[in-house]
Amino acid sequence: MSSDEPFDGLEAELTALGDLIDVPTPPPSDVAAAVRARLASDLPFSTDAPADPAHSPGASARRRRRWTIVAAVLAVVIAITAATPQGRAAVARILRFAGIELQLGDAPPAPVITTAPLPGEHSVPPGEAAGQARFPVRTPSALGPAQRVTVADGGRVVSMFWADGIRLDQFDGGIDPVFFKKLGPPMPDYAKVGPYSAWWLPGAHPLGYISRQDGTQVPLRQAGPTLIWQQSGLNYRLEGMAGKEEAIRVAGSLR
Repeated sequence: MSSDEPFDGLEAELTALGDLIDVPTPPPSDVAAAVRARLASDLPFSTDAPADPAHSPGASARRRRRWTIVAAVLAVVIAITAATPQGRAAVARILRFAGIELQLGDAPPAPVITTAPLPGEHSVPPGEAAGQARFPVRTPSALGPAQRVTVADGGRVVSMFWADGIRLDQFDGGIDPVFFKKLGPPMPDYAKVGPYSAWWLPGAHPLGYISRQDGTQVPLRQAGPTLIWQQSGLNYRLEGMAGKEEAIRVAGSLR
């Protein structure tokens, strides 16, 4: 993993945050202009400069400058959105992470009582999933070989199944979300899978799929407690584990 990879993922999430916020023109303010001016004066590096080794003083300075930029951009986003009720509602109610749109509510959402397959979902022999997916397919060694594997939506999603309702979905999608989840109390709990940020969703919740053609949200089923995380540019959701710590252990065995 390159030294810049965590920053690239964070920048992608900040871009996604900007995409989901739909607010009126902010009130007159010099905050954004002041931050831009400060950033312009604090960027001594050039894209033409030779790359430093990951642990060199130059690399450390570069990482500090990038954190300064990210923090400043986030401060501008918060300052602008907090200035309007619409902006505050957008930040409080929707979170996009690891290719999933989390729709947060104050009360538990109505459960989904039907089930539906993913678009074009079909079973494949485990050894053939990699040839049909649009990304490198991985398996958690802690669970052993999957009992069943499916590929959906032209290779956009690969799902693996084990006994007792354990399921791993892996998918690409970049910034655009692939799944959506409707959540109420209890709220998501932050976690880590090795060096990667993750969220543990402790309660049962409605799960749906977002069409890549027109963005239509299609209900799929009622999902159980799930761990979601992004790793090396791909997204994962692990469902059906006994608890948060066990889910993190299994997720950490991904190979």
